[in-house]
Amino acid sequence: MENRKLLNEELERKSVDEFRKAEKMPLILILENVRSMNNVGSVFRSADAFLIEKIYLCGYTPCPPHREIQKTALGATETVLWEHSDSALDVIRELKQQGVKIFSIEQAEKSIPLQETDVNGKLAVVFGNEVEGVSQEVIDAGDGVIEIPQHGMKHSLNIAVAAGIVCWEIFRKKNY
Repeated sequence: MENRKLLNEELERKSVDEFRKAEKMPLILILENVRSMNNVGSVFRSADAFLIEKIYLCGYTPCPPHREIQKTALGATETVLWEHSDSALDVIRELKQQGVKIFSIEQAEKSIPLQETDVNGKLAVVFGNEVEGVSQEVIDAGDGVIEIPQHGMKHSLNIAVAAGIVCWEIFRKKNY
């Protein structure tokens, strides 16, 4: 059998303690007014997979612990560092003072295609509401906009899918 599926015990998964001690990728995720608990849980799971430094849950984005978040996070809320803030703008201002580059994931004039994004240094990426996207005031407060190129009819992705794509591309470009 050439492509035998690995058993769970063969996956070398980190324990919660090992995850917390592991070096994290210098990437922060900011969720601005994301409604779906399933989307929030899925973002936690991607953040765990790629050793993301932290998630900020802003505005009315739901926070753990909640059964609906846990259903898709599958324990990642126990490993990934997170914090709630009433305002994504406050988080952005604080991170910018620390020298973090802030990019919104959105379709906008002068956006940078994801594959052309400079990922040097510490980054934070903002994902917005499932219908409205990232607010204009948050876009204006950041350092730029990253766009995931799309060629179909819809030209939109589910926020959890978009987060997974962005995390993977930055992870890949940073050679983690």
